[in-house]
Amino acid sequence: MESRISKLHLKFAEKTWNETFQLVRRCMDKPKDQSKPCEPLVRSLERLQEVFNVSSMNTMRSRLEAIAKQQRMGFHITEATCYLTADLFYLEVVLLPGGGVEEVKVAPHGGSPVPSESFLQLLRAKHFAEFSMKLARLFAQYNIPGDNEIKLKLFSSMQFLGKDLEKLSQLPSVLKDSDMINNGRIGCLIAGKEDTPLTIQFHTTPTAGMKTSDIPFPFEEATPTEALVHAAQVTVGVSDVTHKLQMASVLPQPPQLDPQGHPVFLPSTEAPYETLPACFLLKLQPAVPMMSSFVNKLSQITAVAIPDVDLQWAPLPKLLTRRSPSSNSPREIPDEWDSIFTVPLPGGVTHRCVLPGAAWEVPSQRAAVADSIPFTHPAHLPALLELLRHQCAINTLLRSCITPQCDGAGLVCDLHFEVLPESETSFSVTFHRPDTDSLAVLLVNVCDSNQITCTLFGSGLGDPSLEEYLSTVMKRFMSVPVTLKTLYRKLEETASAPLSPSRPATTEAESDHSAPSRATVTDTNGASTAFPQSAAVPEEGVGASASACCAAPVDNSELPPEINTSPAVNPYLFTSSGCFHTG
Repeated sequence: MESRISKLHLKFAEKTWNETFQLVRRCMDKPKDQSKPCEPLVRSLERLQEVFNVSSMNTMRSRLEAIAKQQRMGFHITEATCYLTADLFYLEVVLLPGGGVEEVKVAPHGGSPVPSESFLQLLRAKHFAEFSMKLARLFAQYNIPGDNEIKLKLFSSMQFLGKDLEKLSQLPSVLKDSDMINNGRIGCLIAGKEDTPLTIQFHTTPTAGMKTSDIPFPFEEATPTEALVHAAQVTVGVSDVTHKLQMASVLPQPPQLDPQGHPVFLPSTEAPYETLPACFLLKLQPAVPMMSSFVNKLSQITAVAIPDVDLQWAPLPKLLTRRSPSSNSPREIPDEWDSIFTVPLPGGVTHRCVLPGAAWEVPSQRAAVADSIPFTHPAHLPALLELLRHQCAINTLLRSCITPQCDGAGLVCDLHFEVLPESETSFSVTFHRPDTDSLAVLLVNVCDSNQITCTLFGSGLGDPSLEEYLSTVMKRFMSVPVTLKTLYRKLEETASAPLSPSRPATTEAESDHSAPSRATVTDTNGASTAFPQSAAVPEEGVGASASACCAAPVDNSELPPEINTSPAVNPYLFTSSGCFHTG
């Protein structure tokens, strides 16, 4: 064997790279098994191409041919033009004699070739890896399942859907602001082109793109939540059940709105439909962890069942811990997931957030990661997007309490707070008021993505203006830690304010009970704040377990009237809309 290798080295020692390259290509063109190329030869060719200088038309052709084969596409040459072909589109690349690229065009099935500046610039810069990835996304966009007849019908249906969505995006809106992503009826539509898929941006954090100078006092020291734009690519996928899909526009001409401002669609008897074994899909980017009740509501909107077998269920915080907020790459989390998270702050200060695993192991918090949402009609989209926004708002708030750092043994923390589920759309934050041995509870209710309310429970904290203030901060920054920091600042201002004449003096016993054992806590920006310490916690309904903190019992006489009830009753009542209000 060593002798043979030595002879091969001697034989090809005087060969040029170009001759070696051509030899590998000839070997690849004649594999023993035509259905499966020789993997070592494929890897060898790829490595050769990475180091081979593209300085002629032939080498550029070879590079494009290899990329086409990687993407399972056809490849054809006519003089100076290369064609990378698929069933429903092709790429046309016009080459120059020195290996340069004059023009790149993309042609969908039945359409004329359209110049693609993005593909052209990638090839001119010889960024072949990026070119290959973009071609893969384009191939996936046109990779419609089925035989040729089914493919053509689904392709046509997708084109009509895209045109209807563009018309819907141009209808007048009654938005209070210009935030189309969070408030538009179909989000911010990025119209599909020959080389770009139809995409809808439907949710982002309110502080995305906000400059520090744009944040008014007293929020200028707050740290906004990491900006993350949720989007969905509109495509089509196979289905075990047949569905009626549009084969023409389903909007009247011109498009109209009803008196409530909703788009008007043609009756099913006036628009042509085709029954096909497929449905439209919203491919979520990134995937969204969704509670089971929200998954059921999706199916109710579209009348298309989401197969339960495709979903892996787990408590919502566990899924949020497992998945990075900016990518679809999951982290491995053990079954006995650590529910204690430490938040390091400037100045060596550390806060601890506790999400008790047992408390979140309840049916209402059972969740799964959804990466695609099926639908069959453009009328479904506004309701689907509102539901997705609602879930994204809940996820953003909970994720603000979760950090990659888990609790360390013996770590001394300056502040503890515990997050407990109260319903599908609300949770409570229990924290220890540093100037007294008692707890306070902040109830956070997410009625929808635009309506978030905070209710504060604790002795002397029943101030509607303070709750409105906290709700504004929570909605503005979508962060529980930032809101708690703001609350501490307010409590500090109240505690340090001079005693007004209308404010009754405390008795000696009360003074002994609530002695001003003030504590100083440094927030996420290193600012030190001190808090008043006299809070009480409702006996039922919110934060019933307070494992994150230790507090001495508080006499019922110290509780405000709305909480001081005997026997104890739940102070939170549901409205017909599923939102909380205090009784």
